[in-house]
Amino acid sequence: MAVKLIKDGVFLTDAKKILAPLDGGYAELSENKEFYRAQSMAYRILDAHNADKSDKFKMKIKFDCLASHDITYVGIIQTARASGLDEFPVPYVLTNCHNSLGAVGGTINEDDHVFGLSAAKKYGGIFVPAHLAVIHTYMREMMSGCGKMILGSDSHTRYGALGTLAIGEGGPEIVKQLLGKTYDIAAPEIIAVHLGGKVKPGVGPQDVALKIIGETFKNGFVKNKIMEFVGEGAQSLPIEFRNGIDVMTTEAGCLSSIWETDEKTKQYYKIHGRSESYKELKPGEIAYYDGAVLVDLSKIECMIALPFHPSNVYEINELTRNPGDILSQCGLSEKMSGGKILVDQGIIAGCAGGTFDNICAAADILAEKSTGDGEFSLSVYPGSQPINLEITKNGVAEKLMRAGAVVKSAFCGPCFGADAVPANGGFSIRHSTRNFPNREGSKPASRQSASVALMDARSIAATAANGGILTAATETKTAYREPEFHFDDTIYKNRVYFGYGNPNPGLALKFGPGISDWPEFDSLREDMIIKICSVITDEVTTTDELIPSGDTSSYRSNPYELAKFTLSRKDPGYLERAKKAGDGAPKIAEMFLADLKGTTFGSAIFANKPGDGSAREQAASCQKILGGCANIAKEYATKRYRSNLVNWGMIPFVYAKEGLPFENGDYVYIPKIKEAIKSGAKSVKAYIKKGGDDPAAAREIELGIPDLTEDEKKIISAGCLINYYKQK
Repeated sequence: MAVKLIKDGVFLTDAKKILAPLDGGYAELSENKEFYRAQSMAYRILDAHNADKSDKFKMKIKFDCLASHDITYVGIIQTARASGLDEFPVPYVLTNCHNSLGAVGGTINEDDHVFGLSAAKKYGGIFVPAHLAVIHTYMREMMSGCGKMILGSDSHTRYGALGTLAIGEGGPEIVKQLLGKTYDIAAPEIIAVHLGGKVKPGVGPQDVALKIIGETFKNGFVKNKIMEFVGEGAQSLPIEFRNGIDVMTTEAGCLSSIWETDEKTKQYYKIHGRSESYKELKPGEIAYYDGAVLVDLSKIECMIALPFHPSNVYEINELTRNPGDILSQCGLSEKMSGGKILVDQGIIAGCAGGTFDNICAAADILAEKSTGDGEFSLSVYPGSQPINLEITKNGVAEKLMRAGAVVKSAFCGPCFGADAVPANGGFSIRHSTRNFPNREGSKPASRQSASVALMDARSIAATAANGGILTAATETKTAYREPEFHFDDTIYKNRVYFGYGNPNPGLALKFGPGISDWPEFDSLREDMIIKICSVITDEVTTTDELIPSGDTSSYRSNPYELAKFTLSRKDPGYLERAKKAGDGAPKIAEMFLADLKGTTFGSAIFANKPGDGSAREQAASCQKILGGCANIAKEYATKRYRSNLVNWGMIPFVYAKEGLPFENGDYVYIPKIKEAIKSGAKSVKAYIKKGGDDPAAAREIELGIPDLTEDEKKIISAGCLINYYKQK
């Protein structure tokens, strides 16, 4: 068994041996469990960044550094500006790796970049121009540090393999840090991820990551917890291999991750000219964890995550031996020919795939071979220009190009459908982070479909060398050269604007015509009536379905235009229903005998488990623009999506009972909701009625209100984060 889960608490001794409940000495250690819990690396880092130690179970975190990219930083700065921003209090990195295609939608993408540079100059930020680096590669290379904490407005903010506890959140949490406030969180549970053994030749970081995701996502084993990587197997892995596993921990559903540091970590910082950023991190001699994931690296095979989630994993050889039943479940039966699985496109890209080691390994497999002149194509996107420069110097880029691969600039577009979109009906294999439905090109309403599977760069290269026939890298005979990496930061010195600590408040921000201020929002009234405008019964609803990626990215700086895309691929009728939710408010109030002036009217959606995936706040703010004032769910997929709802003044109601009480068009009356929010009530009574003249009596239900911090109560009562800071 390659992966084993231990659900009960465990102790780790000497960062090597796991003591489970039945092991000797466990009972004696359990008497001091809280002491040993504090011996984990994650707890020590959290505690060092906790601004209020009066309650060790409720932390108020201040981060060392912040990061955003160009489909989030405009809205963040606009929100902070409306809330009283003077200057950036900590280093804030503005990268340009999502809206890099300046031709999409006229000038508006490049206008965002001009705005970003003007903001970096005005408030004292760090601006990384388009095509220089993807956000997470730059943060690893230039901003990570052992024992540091970094907050980013991108869900894959993960630098744990470099000793940095990093968290991806929605934009409003960045705003709080920019205004000198804290990230308030209950002390998270910590899961030990114990790596043993050594990987086989041909097995890469994506293979290990997908195996772990497959074992932990669906059962919520690490949901909103911190994964702490330990064990001799971890130390056997090169740093970029660790980075490749680490960035994918987001897809397991965890809050963050951290790894032991060692001589390889130290060497990474030395190569990048930042030796001072290294320090040794390891758990105490005995440390307590809330569970464990035991991984035998020697048993990991080449993996593939089929549509439409990174947890839908199979061994590639298992799939190629028995493709029929498996592919039919994914709608890919037509990709079989003569017992082989045919692939149309390969992509190696970004923060997960575009590392130096991955690209070099792919080149070794493709050396003196051809990707062919048929349907299959291969594109490689290095994570940064320094990586691109190095593979140009050492001949790796030449090998790839001679084989027929196209080497491009640093860009996240393939990951979310803004570049390298497959043809209709195409099957793409990618070393990137996600393969959610409709993310990389599908538009069901327009009868366009594409399927994306996740694989490691090595197996993608093996498939390319085999003419587009799906192939595991372990099936090739390859001598991996493992060349040394030499980091040249001249590119950054010549092009990146380093303005931290040197704001120029007299400068004006530069606004393009596609950049709009946030509208004004009303505060919460005493009572609430919401109209259910979308009922989604899928097991999980991703942020890509709530607000699609790809073609919408050009509108991320214009709240009104972007809101028109809300649920457009999942429920095209939602937009008009939401816009009309408040029509006939007097009659609706009369239907419930509610006070018209004292009632908040708006829309809501119901979904079983919404918010898996991206940290983008627009999944919540777009609903708010359209009059949304609450969501109702069985549970929320991630903390960051729930935080986005709260920060936009939307109540994250929970309906925990079995069954589906709502239909589109239902009205839900929640009396005394403001009082319930202020008092911290755990639940409220609500009443459902059909619209129109239906005389049926209202049905009573109970809606749960998840635990809210004092600030969250005030934010919801104020109507949104902007209002809250204006009032203060």
